[in-house]
Amino acid sequence: MSRLENRIALITGAASGIGLACARRYADEGATVIGVDLQPAADWHRQVAGNRGSALHQVDVTDGAALKRIADDTADRFGAIDILITAAGVGDGGPVNMVDEAVWDRVVDINLKGTFLAIKAVIEQMMSQRSGSIITVASVEGINGTEGGSAYNASKGGVVLLSKNVAIDYGRLGIRCNAICPGFIETPLLEDVMASMPDFRADIGKQIKLGRFGKPEEIAGAALFLASDDASYMTGQTLVVDGGYTAGHSHGIVELLGLV
Repeated sequence: MSRLENRIALITGAASGIGLACARRYADEGATVIGVDLQPAADWHRQVAGNRGSALHQVDVTDGAALKRIADDTADRFGAIDILITAAGVGDGGPVNMVDEAVWDRVVDINLKGTFLAIKAVIEQMMSQRSGSIITVASVEGINGTEGGSAYNASKGGVVLLSKNVAIDYGRLGIRCNAICPGFIETPLLEDVMASMPDFRADIGKQIKLGRFGKPEEIAGAALFLASDDASYMTGQTLVVDGGYTAGHSHGIVELLGLV
């Protein structure tokens, strides 16, 4: 049997990158996927196979009322919301003295407030059914600082701690909440950032211990584990999936020792 057979999953940021990879993998594992994204995706239904009621809604994750309507409609139609993934996000920022207030607000609103609103939209349904797995998508930049990352890092650090609080508050109702912290993953968001800083890509690549950037499907694999019964005793945790980027510093010694 597929690992998510007959489960209902709501995924924000489902039209591209990590969110789309999660939608595909969940559908392949038997779930019905309700996607949310500000951007349209004409071929989404073709990519998310095995539909059985799967749908993509064009909604801004900062619109709490719209998210609640989608969650309520999903619960009314299918009788449950078993899984939530909050993959919607943007990257922007800089050193504090260079960040416009409007940029700060946009990043925090989408990355952190959008996560809060998505959880708020589903939590009463999960409370009533006394079950649910919430998976937030944070970042390695939410656990370690990065040069020029003030707004993004703050928003993702907030996601990590919000996830822990949700785990604490709702665990006795059978609701689990865990954060995934992806490293540098080949997504449209990363491409946009790297386009303006080509030397940054090479420098980051040197610090990734597996020697390559990650793929969205590799984050989807971690998200599948967290949603499945295999993670039934796991909550309040931060799962880092980064190719070893945060394991420690590299200084060229392995090259001197011939270990490459």
